Amino acid sequence: MHTDAVHQSQFVLLNESTTPVLSRLSYHSDEPFAVTVAFRTERGRWIEWTFARDLLVSGLDEPAGLGDVRIRPDLSDDEDFLTLEIESPDGYASFELEIEDIRTFLEASYELVPLGEESAHFDVDGLIEEISNV
Repeated sequence: MHTDAVHQSQFVLLNESTTPVLSRLSYHSDEPFAVTVAFRTERGRWIEWTFARDLLVSGLDEPAGLGDVRIRPDLSDDEDFLTLEIESPDGYASFELEIEDIRTFLEASYELVPLGEESAHFDVDGLIEEISNV
């Protein structure tokens, strides 16, 4: 069976809370440069953020991101976690993600579209058509 998407669900900690939040990472080969992270806020309602897969890759080893989404290794002595910071005009949130979960997710995404080969899988004509029809 062949699939064009990778999804991974996990519980993460929000703003150092002890109550976990359900999250979902998604990668689709038809959007080869992007990953989406979603957080369940209430039954059936998810908040989604889409950002560059490269940002997630870089954030494994060093602080990455300058805008609304920033990723970095945890600044404490715990090397098992990443910190994902999300900011918008509506507020700020910080999540702890397990590094091994992120590595597993990225490896699965590389099976669909190898790192560095995103351009070969990007449909520029489709994007231009979509933009033109607005």
